[in-house]
Amino acid sequence: MSAIPDNDKKAATRTFKDAVPLLAQPEVLRERAEKDGYLFFKGLLDKDELRQVRYRMLDVMRQWGLLDSRHAIEEGIGDYEAVNKLPLESFRGYGVPWELYKQVQRIEAFHQLAHQPALLQAFRILFGSEVLPHPRNIARIVMPHRELKATPSHQDFIHIQGTPATWTAWFPLGDCPRELGGLAMLEGSYKSGVLGVTNHGGAGGLESVLCNMDLEWAEGDYELGDVVIFHSHTVHKALPNRQGNQIRLSCDFRYQPVHLPIDRGSLQAHGGEAALPWEEVYEGWVNEKLQYYWTELPLVLSDWDENVRWQKEKIC
Repeated sequence: MSAIPDNDKKAATRTFKDAVPLLAQPEVLRERAEKDGYLFFKGLLDKDELRQVRYRMLDVMRQWGLLDSRHAIEEGIGDYEAVNKLPLESFRGYGVPWELYKQVQRIEAFHQLAHQPALLQAFRILFGSEVLPHPRNIARIVMPHRELKATPSHQDFIHIQGTPATWTAWFPLGDCPRELGGLAMLEGSYKSGVLGVTNHGGAGGLESVLCNMDLEWAEGDYELGDVVIFHSHTVHKALPNRQGNQIRLSCDFRYQPVHLPIDRGSLQAHGGEAALPWEEVYEGWVNEKLQYYWTELPLVLSDWDENVRWQKEKIC
């Protein structure tokens, strides 16, 4: 097995450029997306909605005894001793113990975030077509566990499949400077197609083998309301959390043109139908329009290809 090339370890040489002004210039916006494989929007999202969801998630963690009681809930300070009494396996896969994560997945306001008008409009402009928000919404919770590794360089396509034209929207539920572990993007990397992978102990379990691409990393400090969106082949990674016991909360939502294929698994809740059926997620919800909305659409369904996820590592 070959080692991961040094270009994964290079410091970022680019900073994010705000694409909000380009929403009024669709062709220019698409040109930047075509060049870089991602777009960063400053202050695009409703901050009050984000704060509400942040508080709801942190309150669940408070109930589990994982927050430092000396701080206000909304500060998001973890109880280091309580967190590290739990085995590392409790934080792999979903970031927190599964039963806790199921409580987070049942928060109606969390799923509502994926349908924010400004976010949907940005994707309509980018795609030039109607948008399908994937219902499999993912909450990313990074706890202060001493053995936890940052998410490695990877591509989303191997985990979601369907059409490669699927884009991810990632945004923090709170200010997220570089030191807290925001996402960095390898500019233009999506043009290389699906890359080989090797095993890794971070979230997702797989790291892309970059084969000395002559590309540059871009990163930036995220403030509440900022969002980065990127193509499913775009290589990206999380920076390490260097802010002690601060918990990083963020959202991973996926979008695609409605007429293109979608993998059947993307129509399930995060965790899968057997472990978390929609009936359990929707219990007590008020807004019926958020429930099963995709069943009314003429979707083109695709099947999972295990060879995509576990393709052989490329030797550099």
